[in-house]
Amino acid sequence: MLHFYIARCADNSLYCGSCKDLQSRENIHNTGKGAKYTRSRRPIRIVYSEEFPTLSEAMRREAQVKRWTKAQKEMLIRKHIRQ
Repeated sequence: MLHFYIARCADNSLYCGSCKDLQSRENIHNTGKGAKYTRSRRPIRIVYSEEFPTLSEAMRREAQVKRWTKAQKEMLIRKHIRQ
């Protein structure tokens, strides 16, 4: 399975990405080898994810959510926590 995820950075900003292994990706971000955006905002924690059968579908969802406001992303995260 492939994943779309939202990570919360140390400065409370949100980062969207896609990957195969969530735990591995979180570790990569936290060692400073991930995206340039997260390198100066460590540590990060993945707070939301969705599974997809293909990487292209996960990346499509990532592109969609990246266009959302922070408030919309926070609402998605909150809905997930309540479930």
